[in-house]
Formats: sequence, structure tokens, C-alpha cells
Amino acid sequence: MRPGPGPTGELNTPMMEQYRRLKAACPGCLLFFRLGDFYELFFDDAIVGARELELTLTSRPTGAGQRVPMCGVPFHAAEAYLSRLVEKGYKVAVCDQVEDPRTAKGLVRREIVRVVTPGTVLDPGTLPAKANNYIASIVADPANGALGLAYLDYSTGEFRAAEYHGAVGKARLMDELICLEPAEIIFAPAVERDPELMGLLARLGRAKPTGFREEAWRPATAARVLAEHFGTVSLEAFGCADRPSAAAAAGGLLAYLKETLVGSLDHVRTLRTVDSGRGMTLDPATRRNLELIEPLHPGGASGLAAADGGTQGTDRFERGRRGSLLGVLDHTVTAAGGRLLRSWVLHPLTDGEAIRSRQAAVAELAGRQAVRGELRRILARIHDLERLLARAATGTGGARDLWALAESLAVVPALRAALEETRVPVLRGLRENLDPVEDVVDLVKRALADDPPATLKEGGLIRSGYSAEVDSLREIASGGKAWVARLQAEERRRTGIKSLKVGYNQVFGYYIEVTRPNLALVPPEYERRQSLANAERFVTAALKEREASILGAEERLRVLEYNLFLEVRDRVTSRAERIQSTAKAVAELDALSSLAEAAARYGYVVPEIADEPGLVIKDGRHPVVERLEAAGRFVANDCVLGGSAPPFALVTGPNMAGKSTYCRQVALIVLMAQMGSLVPAASARIGLVDRIFTRIGSSDDLPGGRSTFLVEMSETANILNHATRRSLIILDEIGRGTSTYDGLSLAWAVAEYITTCIGALTLFATHYHELTELEGLLPGIVNYSISVKEVGRDIVFLRKVVRGAADRSYGIQVARLAGLPAAVIERAAEILQDLEGSAGTVARREASAASGRRRSPPRPGDTALRAGRAAAAVGPTGPQGQLTLFEAADCSAAPRREQPGEMGGLVRGPHHRPR
Repeated sequence: MRPGPGPTGELNTPMMEQYRRLKAACPGCLLFFRLGDFYELFFDDAIVGARELELTLTSRPTGAGQRVPMCGVPFHAAEAYLSRLVEKGYKVAVCDQVEDPRTAKGLVRREIVRVVTPGTVLDPGTLPAKANNYIASIVADPANGALGLAYLDYSTGEFRAAEYHGAVGKARLMDELICLEPAEIIFAPAVERDPELMGLLARLGRAKPTGFREEAWRPATAARVLAEHFGTVSLEAFGCADRPSAAAAAGGLLAYLKETLVGSLDHVRTLRTVDSGRGMTLDPATRRNLELIEPLHPGGASGLAAADGGTQGTDRFERGRRGSLLGVLDHTVTAAGGRLLRSWVLHPLTDGEAIRSRQAAVAELAGRQAVRGELRRILARIHDLERLLARAATGTGGARDLWALAESLAVVPALRAALEETRVPVLRGLRENLDPVEDVVDLVKRALADDPPATLKEGGLIRSGYSAEVDSLREIASGGKAWVARLQAEERRRTGIKSLKVGYNQVFGYYIEVTRPNLALVPPEYERRQSLANAERFVTAALKEREASILGAEERLRVLEYNLFLEVRDRVTSRAERIQSTAKAVAELDALSSLAEAAARYGYVVPEIADEPGLVIKDGRHPVVERLEAAGRFVANDCVLGGSAPPFALVTGPNMAGKSTYCRQVALIVLMAQMGSLVPAASARIGLVDRIFTRIGSSDDLPGGRSTFLVEMSETANILNHATRRSLIILDEIGRGTSTYDGLSLAWAVAEYITTCIGALTLFATHYHELTELEGLLPGIVNYSISVKEVGRDIVFLRKVVRGAADRSYGIQVARLAGLPAAVIERAAEILQDLEGSAGTVARREASAASGRRRSPPRPGDTALRAGRAAAAVGPTGPQGQLTLFEAADCSAAPRREQPGEMGGLVRGPHHRPR
């Protein structure tokens, strides 16, 4: 049932006509319609609200034999219900009474005072304190294949845009969207005409993409909206003057918000265009596999530790809380600092100078415990300046928000003093950006009461002495109440009625109440006003006169205090740019001190940042797993890749020995170094990488129709198609999701392709021991293994990475540790012995019977190696013997590849020449 003309009766009353008008003004929204002490929902909105909020669905008569569905929530508890609806993806328009029902003539005037969407929530109880809440927009330009992305955190004012090109750009845009986890997405009509892009958007899960009118996305229109909002004549200052798709996305987003929201956008003071050259893109698989933000198994052991058996005896709550890199590094004491640190973890830098600058600040704070401790003590007193200012600027902030903002700014001088002796440029620059905004602090402390109420229209907001008129009205109101108390005492004495009392209610005002047994003593001048079961209520001329004086003063006082508060709030928000500058400096200082605190606590060192590819890590440690291990149990390991060493390392060893931990710790050390952190190692030299790729573990995507193996191959394909010589690749158990020979062939082919066509730094963990033969066949590949010690039928994991290949996986021993029945273990050992003894016979018999349908695995004596469906050619004899290389046609499929002449001295076949 939808609101329409309908039958005659209550559907066509003035109130319902008012409802229809307001409902039509906010299409796509549920309407919270204020009626007295409740917000009511009608028609289809009521059906949705009752279902989602678990409310009783009632109805309202129409006067024509029909009833209108309705449900409602108390106005004082509306925020909690709003939050629940927004979390479920709904948009809600809030319609309030904008005039006093007591003074309104006829129908009370109502207007939509705000629209709340998943991407524009401001309620602190709904927003995650240390994570952003973005609304994102996407545009597509089919003419040149460009894509534009903009995203805004309405709760803080952070506003950014980016531009992408081609198929690689589309993949990076989706990676960024998944990383941002926007609560709401809007898009231009051209995006809807791209089935591939719409399919990718549909898989984001949390956000429901919504289209918006086409003219808003036109570059000229969008540029004009941006210029008008920021008060500039061009977009040069924002870095998007020559990036029309980025500007279109940002302008379209602003247009959408200006048309959709009733709230202000005054706190959105600048736009930053993201330069993809300064930041590293991390795909979803890498973020998940490295457990950057959350563990693979929340509430339990870190997935990394669980995979290698290293968390026994650790408290489960601690494992769940600290089972991610962010959990280890996050020692922030402000919400804004936590949000910024999270962004640093997800967006490592690729600019060497920017990395070294941040690193120097962290190193100084890590080495100066007294300064760091003082900073953290002061920072802990600062509230969330960004979100406090946003609530004030959008008209939803109360007096308590302004007090929290002023109290936070009041400690800024102490922060500046604590930074007085710091030497590095980053810290000196932050000190200069810490503006105490003394006029705001002074205004709030002069104007607002020390402990203001949560509501704004009930009085008690303004401090005595700030306004002479407020003081005068307050004296009248308080004096009148004293007069009422004196009146009660005087009337008791005069009439002899000991139980007489003077009271007040909102319906009848002030009254004199006399119980029925005492009615005979009531004086003749008492005027009857109300009858009760056991008493009568009266008024006198003097009481009515005084009532008018008291109530008039109280009402004028409430209105005056509210208006004065609005003036104070406007004056505070007029300093928004200065406050935001301070807020950003506080967040960065907190994030830097958090990294320094982690470095000091856990013994991290300053890594050397080099421009040329290559890694030299001495005694590296996994930052998460070492925190989960018992003290002193974690075994540190070295890693040397690239430079004068081979760039490709095959890592073999038993299950649970630590291959996964070792490979991922290298990736995490590189990531930490490039986010400007110190690293868990004795020393480290990190050559800048452009991307980190990981393909680890098994998972399926059943809703998307993808099996475990298809997911594995899709993630591997993404790596091979996007990695460059400057990338770091972590591969764990490629090919294990299919049959042995298929999997081995694919793993072999992938290893060859990375070595001959990409040349990236690679750690390749595997149980296919046949792959260790590659060390003698391809230059640039070296074998490492995780050492173990056999003790009878058992094994001891030594966790040490050593040169050379492992020849066994010890799967049966690990199965025994897992608790398989003894009969199964014994039978498996017998079968393994038979298989190992007859491997050659079985292989020959199978090859003969299959008549070529299945190929046996490559052997070191082969003159031509073929893997999977990849073509291979025999290269010239090099210092390591014969070399198999992919044909040039195969290598050309890898986009954005370095020139062949830059591949670090690899021996090339006749087809492998510069193109």
C-alpha cells in the first residue's frame, strides 16, 4: 500500500497531505514522521520498519473502511533505530516538527531536517572509531577507457579522487574499492552500461550501488560544482585539472550529496587527488593472506600461526585481538590516529623520500622514550576532533561536542611544547601545524555551561555571565519558583489545610491541590480547575498572574539559550580549516608515536631503503607470530633475494615447519618498511617494490560459482598478469588443488614464467620436490628448506631456513600429530613405502597405458620441458646447463613488463629478444 490519492477520509486529512508532500521529496528513503513523542512510519515504510526493527505493525483508520499500516519509535530513542536501519543499507529521512505545537495555529509545520544514508552517518555510536566510513562514486568514459573514483568520509571531511586507465586500471579501481570498504556507492549511467564493472561492483557485498542522474557527471558540470564549493576558479590546487574522470567523480559525488542531504558540507574543505605513483596497491588476496587488518580466523589464533602450529598456550582473546599486523602496530590513543595508521597499513608508500622522512620521525620517537611517553600522555586527552567538527558543521553537534572540542584544543600548547626539542623535519612540520585555535577555546569556555545537557532546547546551555538577558530571565524563573514555595507555606497557614500543596503540570499549569476531606476549608476566591478521585485542584488570580510570568520567562530563556548556542556553534565552525589542520597533525603524530611505541617494545630496527630491487634481511621475524609465541621461542631467519643473489627462492620442507610463516614474514617486513615503520629484524636492506602479491592457502567462492582450484588459478593469473620486475611475489602451494601431475606441471610453468618473463623477487613454497630441479636448469632460482630433526618416528621442527632442498614432506608424521587413528597412520606408512619403491615402474606403466593422455613430470635429463599448456623452447647452454624458456609470444602477455635487457643477466633463448 503506497501513499496516493486513496479514498476519502483520514488519508486526505491535512496531516496526511503533509506526509505525502514530504515523502515525495525524498524518494528512496524511509520517512521518520514526527507525531508528538513518536516518529511514525506509514504505508510500505511501516511494513519495512516493522520487519527490520522488530516493531509491532499497527494501522490507522482511513475513514472509508480501510486502514493504513503504521509503526513508530519514541523520539528520544530514534538514533538507535536509525542506526539499525542504516546498518542494513536503508536511507532514512527524518521529518521533525519545526514549530512549537503549543503555539502553532492549525497543523504543526514539519520539514525534513536531515537525511541519513549508510555513507553519511554521524552518530558516534554507529561509526567505528578507528576506521573510516566512506561514500564512493565511480564514473566511466567509454571514449578513452578512463575510470574515475572519488570517496568522502562525511564524518571527517576527508575527500579524495583518483583516475585509472585500461584493464589494469579497472582492476586497480576494484582493488581500491575493496580496500576502502565504502558503506555507499553511487555511479554514473555509463558505469551501468559496463556489465563487467557492474558485476564487480555487485560482489562488493556491503554497499548497494546506486545510479545518479547523468548530467551531474559531465566534466564541465562537475568542475563547476567543485569550484563553487571550494571557492576557486580552477582545479589546479586539487591536482585534478588534467584528470577529467577524477574531477567528474568528485564533482558528481558532491552534487549527489548537495541534492540528497539536508545537512551542510562546510566541513569538506579540500580535495586531494591520489597519485598512484606514491602508493602501493594491495589486492584483496594479499591483504587477506598477510592478515593486515584482521586475522583469517577472528577470535582464534592467527591464520599464520595456526598454519604452522605456533600458537599453543596463548590466550585466545589475545590471539584474536592481536592476530593481525594492525593489531600489533596499533598503539594509538586517539581515534583519528587509529584511522590514519590503518590507512598506512593498507597503502604502503613507493616513494623513497617519503618513506625515509616518515621513518626518520618514527626512529627519533622510538629512541626518545621520555618524549614519546609525554606525547602519548597528552594525546590521550584529545577527543576525535575530525568527527566533533563534522557534527558541529552539519548541525547535529550539541553543547557537549563543543566542550569536547574545546578541551581537546586546550591541550595543543602542551603538545607543541613536548615537540620543542625534536629534530627531524616531519616532527618539526607537525609542530607548526598544531594550531591551538585559542579563540575557539575561549569562546566555548565563556559561553557554555560546565556540564551542559544532552538536549539543546530544554535550557541549561549557557554559562551565567555570558548574556545579561539570559541572567535576567534565569533570575525571574528561579525567583518565581521560590515565590511558589512561599505561596504554598502561606496558604497552608491561612487556610489551615496542612495537606495543601502547590504543583505544576504541562496541561493545566500551576494549581493548588486540596484533598476531598478538606474541601470545606477552601476559601471562596479559589477557582476550581480540575477534579481528581481524591482531590480538587484550584487556581487564584495571583497564581495565574505569576504563572504567566514564570512560564513566559522559562520559555523565552529556552529559546534564547538555544539561539545563543547556535551562534556559538557557527563561530566555532567558521574556524573549521584551522581545526582540521590541527586534527590532521594530531592524527599523524599519534600514528607515528604508535609505530615508535611498537618499535621500542618489540625491538624493531631502522631498515635501509634502496631504490634498486633486492632484499637483504638478517634475522627477520614475523611481527604477528612472534607476539603469539612464548617468550624467546620464535626462530629468526635471513632472506637474500635479488641484487647479487638469485631473485627466485624455492622453499621446501614439512608441513608445520614454518614455510608459510617465513614467506609471509618477508612480505610483512617489506610492507612495514615501505609504510615507514621500523621492522622486526637484526638489520634489513629493502629495495623498493611496486607491488606485493600473495597466493596462499585454499578458499572457494561458491556464490560466485568458483571452486577452490579456480580461485587459486584466478589469483595466480592476477599475479602473472600484473607483476613487474620490481614486484615481490609470495606463492604457497601452487597447484595443490588439482591432480598431482596437473598441479606439478602448472607449478613448474608458473615458476618458469616468473623467472624468464617477469624477473620479480619471489618466494615459492611448495611440496612438489620435483621443482627443486629448477635450480640446476634456470639461472636465478635457488633452493631453501626448513630444517627438521628426526627422533625415532617423530620429527622436531627447528624452524630454521637453510640452503638446499628438502626431500621429504613428513606428512605422515604431521598426521600423527593431528591425531589420526594409529591404524590409519600405520597403513599410510606401508602405502608410502610401496609407492616410493615402485615409483619408476608405476610411472612407466601409467605412461604406457595412458598412451600420452597424461604426461609424467619433467625430469632433469629432459631436453625440452613442457609445463601445462605453455609452449617451451630449448635455450642455449649456459653455465648451469640447459635452459627452458617461454616463447616471446607467451611473455608478451604480461603487461607493463620491464624491458628484456633489464632482467638481471638471465640467459635468453633465441626467441627471447627485445621487442
